Order: sequence, then structure tokens, then C-alpha cells
Amino acid sequence: MLPRGIRNHNPLNIRRTAKDVWKGLAEHQQDAAFCQFKSLEFGWRAAFYLLTRTYYHKYRLYTIRGIISKWAPPTENKTEAYIANVSALTGILPDEPLGIPSDQPSRWMMVGTAMAIQENGTESLDYFAMMRGWELARSDVGKT
Repeated sequence: MLPRGIRNHNPLNIRRTAKDVWKGLAEHQQDAAFCQFKSLEFGWRAAFYLLTRTYYHKYRLYTIRGIISKWAPPTENKTEAYIANVSALTGILPDEPLGIPSDQPSRWMMVGTAMAIQENGTESLDYFAMMRGWELARSDVGKT
């Protein structure tokens, strides 16, 4: 059986809220906790939108530690282990600034991919869908 995030086309397991207006949401949301998208590309788009627009621009989170501490708080996760794993997978130190997303896209894609591996494992990831999701997120500036 595929991991929940992959079944939902939501590789970072974005939680549902009352305000969900994501582009590409599946018409019928059957998972009570997490968003379901029409395709992995739309799930990746939402993930990269959150990372590069909301977390970077709105919350001013520039490091793996800052991002993961908000994304996966200790009340729900083993946050320090999550940070260490993402850091090890990317080769980026936990407190090292990632850079501006438009200037350092590969660093942001690596962080997103490492987070998806943490959430779902490695067997089911579609790296082409991830890259298409990055392109969708970058072309939809200012749109959720």
C-alpha cells in the first residue's frame, strides 16, 4: 500500500483547514486530516508554495531548523530527528540559510524532497512530478 501522502497526492502531508483554497484540490476530500490533490504535481505545487511563499516570505523562516520546527512541531513529531534527517539528506546544515528561493531553487527543492522522504519514504516519490510542481508554484506567484 502506498503511503498516505502519496495516496493523497500530498507529498508533504499538508493538513486540511477550513480555509483550503489550494489550486488542484481533489473535488471530494475524503481524508479528514490531510488535503487531497488531483495529482502529485498539484500537491508539490502547494508544498513549494508553502515553503517559498508562506514560510520564507511571511514567516521569515530561512533554515531547515526554522522550517521544520514550524512544519513538524514537537507536540506532533520528533522534530529534532526530522531536522537531522532533512539536513543529512540535503547536506545543508540545520541553521544554514537556504538562500532566496528564486536564486537557490535547487536548495529549496532538496529540502522539499527530503521532507517528502521523511513523510513517505523513498519508494513512491515521483521526482518529475516534484519538478513540475516547482514550476507550477513559481509560475503562480501570488495565487494559492
